Amino acid sequence: MNQHILVVEDDARVADFLVRGLKAEGYRVELARTGPEGLALARGADPGVLLLLDLMLPGLSGLELCQTLRAEGRHMPMLMLSALSNTEDKVNGLRLGADDYLTKPFAFEELLARIEALLRRGREQRPRASTLQVADLVLDLERMQATRAGQSIALTARELAFLELLMSAPGRVYSRERILSNVWGTNEDPLTNVIDVYVRRLRSKIDEGHALALIKTVRGFGYRLDATAD
Repeated sequence: MNQHILVVEDDARVADFLVRGLKAEGYRVELARTGPEGLALARGADPGVLLLLDLMLPGLSGLELCQTLRAEGRHMPMLMLSALSNTEDKVNGLRLGADDYLTKPFAFEELLARIEALLRRGREQRPRASTLQVADLVLDLERMQATRAGQSIALTARELAFLELLMSAPGRVYSRERILSNVWGTNEDPLTNVIDVYVRRLRSKIDEGHALALIKTVRGFGYRLDATAD
């Protein structure tokens, strides 16, 4: 299942920008335009939801919403967004339970990086799954061994890292930039064709000879791995 993000934002222009941008990155996005609506949706959301929370909201402020959820024992990651940039506002937000604070206006790439850092922190705090599975493709993370339909697949270390990234969030679309950053590091030239080379390698090893192709190209965006039929 795609990572669930709940955006609580009353500014229509900002809300539209966030929802469209996050959906393009492969996240499952839900929008609330008031504090009470955000509180209700957060209470009913799955435990892994991440909240993008505006500070100034009608009905219930972002600070009050954050404080209420924390008082109820809800531990979902919260990233507070606000045009208020003074230190006191940031400290108040963090003290009341926000995990991070980003001042408007912000670069979308910085927002993505902060979201990924919060999600990574949450994964590190949870016991790591020993295997990942999508359809009949299984990746044993302890042995770093992939199989499909019970047949072992010989993969290089880089191919395994690429496959683990795609399998960690089935259905999520990974942009070329995000793949480069996660698998090769930030020093790689974003114009390199290394991703195309490795996608071809993975497809030849994982999808060739199978009726269902798991690695999908999302034109204009990047790649995803899932068991849906094209």
